[in-house]
Amino acid sequence: MDSGKQITFPLMMCVGAAVIGSLQFGYNTGVINAPQKIIENFINETWFERYQEPITKNSLTAIWSVAVSIFSVGGIFGSFSVGLFVNRFGRRNSMLMANILSFISAALMGFSKMASSWEMLIIGRFVVGLYSGLSTGFVPMYVGEVSPTSLRGALGTLHQLGIVMGILIAQVFGMESIMGNSDLWPLLLSFIFLPAVMQCILLPLCPESPRFLLINKNEENKAKTVLKKLRGTTDVSADMQEMKEESRQMMREKKVTIPELFRSPLYRQPLLIAVILQLSQQLSGINAVFYYSTRIFEKAGVEQPVYATIGAGVVNTAFTVVSLFVVERAGRRSLHLLGLLGMAGSAVLMTIALALLDQLKWMSYLSIVAIFAFVAFFEIGPGPIPWFIVAELFSQGPRPSAIAVAGFSNWTANFIVGMGFQYIEELCGPYVFIIFTLLLLMFFIFTYFKVPETRGRTFDEIAAGFRQTAATGGEKHTPEELNSLGADSQL
Repeated sequence: MDSGKQITFPLMMCVGAAVIGSLQFGYNTGVINAPQKIIENFINETWFERYQEPITKNSLTAIWSVAVSIFSVGGIFGSFSVGLFVNRFGRRNSMLMANILSFISAALMGFSKMASSWEMLIIGRFVVGLYSGLSTGFVPMYVGEVSPTSLRGALGTLHQLGIVMGILIAQVFGMESIMGNSDLWPLLLSFIFLPAVMQCILLPLCPESPRFLLINKNEENKAKTVLKKLRGTTDVSADMQEMKEESRQMMREKKVTIPELFRSPLYRQPLLIAVILQLSQQLSGINAVFYYSTRIFEKAGVEQPVYATIGAGVVNTAFTVVSLFVVERAGRRSLHLLGLLGMAGSAVLMTIALALLDQLKWMSYLSIVAIFAFVAFFEIGPGPIPWFIVAELFSQGPRPSAIAVAGFSNWTANFIVGMGFQYIEELCGPYVFIIFTLLLLMFFIFTYFKVPETRGRTFDEIAAGFRQTAATGGEKHTPEELNSLGADSQL
């Protein structure tokens, strides 16, 4: 059996332990949707206790919007700090250390009701945002570096599967009969301490990324031992060869800081692709659907909107699994294009359905179908692919900085949608999805003309492709810059 194709227990253990971080991120994204009214009541009561007057509608909306979107602000800071940790402490230890934030935020949110303090709730959301921002950098990087080339896409998709399963668990737990009620909502929000404990138990049993050991730490024997364990075979010469090639690169290329990444014309193309793909994920309207799904279903006249929302979560998870099996066969680029186009079509359907809802009763069914289709197409392409393609577009030197920039753009877009959607929706009504349709079509055109296929290519071959584009672009580069994109053998 080809060792590159083999899924071994140690490999799955590493990926599984890492993906708990993605699960946390998804859980905290989805958890705030269901108990909205209950938490708003809590804010109102707390306000009344303090000031002996009920809270104004504007203050309540403001506090609630901050509680929802401060999570993304934490994410922005977290994603930008990824590079500080991974090169100093290693990929695995960084993930371990991040759990401290998870415990702090669980305590803050869990005791916010006892302390009658919505400020604790907001600080807790910010801290768990920091944790999630770090996770969105650590997890794809670690998974990408322990996976064999032939499984990189499929295992990379597990990060997204972790996120959607987190969202689904949060939706189920958020049901009134489980934890989405006035007594148990603090437990619902602080439930994150359980996965954090699990990750603290499992991660020490996993090895450090062999790429980090060889390239950053120069510990060849350790890296070899780890690789043998991960690949389940004694012959890891091909993997070692690829990593040494990259290591030779690293000798020549210095670590690339974020300002250098922007200044060098050589990284311009891959960086632009990385950022636009992240934006295509967030500005596609998927977060609008998830943050406000219950409201959209209520508008569509669904009796039990919470079940419809959970339905969307199930569709979400199912199609991420589909993507997992297809991504190494169909390729990243084609799936991303299919996903964007399908979402644009679904968004048009949704607009029609919501606009004609009052005239035709059966339009409510169409709007549910459209939402489910929208979510399904999202998980085929724009959901999983942007996360791991960034790691594929850059070699070891610029990779941490590039992942930080991509994460930053993802979280910033997330924040803008989280803050702005409510207001835009009040302005545009059912036509709000037309904005997303236009954005989706723009992203489709960009992907079609600019994004290369990375399936089945080593990190070096992908980088070499960009070097050729840069070289034919007629711009002059220093040899160091050209080297730092990949092996110079192809130059």
